[in-house]
Amino acid sequence: MPPIDWQQFAAIAWPLLVALALGWIVRTALLALARRVRARSAGRRYARIVEVIAMPAAVAVPLFFLSLAVVGTPLSDAWLARIQHALAIGGLLCLTWLAVRAIGAIERGILRRHPVAVADNLEARRIQTQARVLGRVAQIMVWLVGISIALMTFPAIRELGATLLASAGIIGLVAGIAAKPVFGNLIAGLQIALAQPIRLDDVVIVDGEWGRIEEITSAYVVVRVWDERRLVVPLQWFVENPFQNWTRTSAQLLGTAFLWLDYRTPMAAVRDELKRICRDDERWDGRVCVAQVTETEQSTIQVRLLVSARNSGDLFDLRCAVREQMICFLHEQHPEALPRLRADLARETEAAPARTAPPPVTDTHSPGAEDINEADVAIRAGRHNAEHGQRRRPRLE
Repeated sequence: MPPIDWQQFAAIAWPLLVALALGWIVRTALLALARRVRARSAGRRYARIVEVIAMPAAVAVPLFFLSLAVVGTPLSDAWLARIQHALAIGGLLCLTWLAVRAIGAIERGILRRHPVAVADNLEARRIQTQARVLGRVAQIMVWLVGISIALMTFPAIRELGATLLASAGIIGLVAGIAAKPVFGNLIAGLQIALAQPIRLDDVVIVDGEWGRIEEITSAYVVVRVWDERRLVVPLQWFVENPFQNWTRTSAQLLGTAFLWLDYRTPMAAVRDELKRICRDDERWDGRVCVAQVTETEQSTIQVRLLVSARNSGDLFDLRCAVREQMICFLHEQHPEALPRLRADLARETEAAPARTAPPPVTDTHSPGAEDINEADVAIRAGRHNAEHGQRRRPRLE
């Protein structure tokens, strides 16, 4: 092992140490400035700009100092080239990181200017959906471009790229098949951002599940189901499959409450009570309040109570309230309107009608069924007289 040339080692080490010390001082100052601005001027534009720039600059500035210091060291040309190459890649990645953070800051600014926590948030949800989806796609594209440029600085990868371009047909086919889900979701995300079949906070029915669009990413959509479950659906699914969107153009909805009532139901009283229920309920938006007989059956009629509300949540609660209060009203004021079972029962009266005497046996006899002689007739006649208390002596001839 050759001895260490401490003089040469010191000539190489002290410029690097000085550069690292300066870089660490500048990095600490930038981070402290960012924290101070964030604490004193949170929410202001220049504070957000400082916050975006501070982190990438805190990494890029030490790399820049190192790049200057390496030039003043007595390293060989080969080592200088390798170190400068590595530092250049680090600076390129810092610029990429800065661009991604800038896109994220622009996206957050758009979201702040268009909050969805308002009564009429249709326009805000449209803008937020576009900002989120396009922002995620732009960030992914920036990262892909930055990493691709960094990799193309290596000669071996440039040669590999030329080889791949020579066989672009086969490689393109294989890559297309392998990357179909990724690029399919990416294209689907652009379609959703531009055409907007769904937006944030939309009320949708997906595979029979009622829920709201909680999050739209570059690969999937998170649907918050009514019982607080989360349904994760690929973006491409919303492009290829039909689904229900209850808030596509407006959050206002119509809802029904069905009742099965008796034929003696006073519909005029039902309509008046429905109007009173809707007027007293703040969830009713004042548009629709109708009671109609929509079906008749053998023993009941079907009454549809049609009401409207500003959104699906209010509509569900209003339907439940209308159904419950209408049943209470009918039970208290018109109990004859509630469905019941009827049966006709025959009662025996005290003065029962006289029963008709049975016909004589001779009238019910089937002709030719039996041969009966005179002795049998005399015996039967004697039994009949004995049962009725009229005994008669047989006449002797």
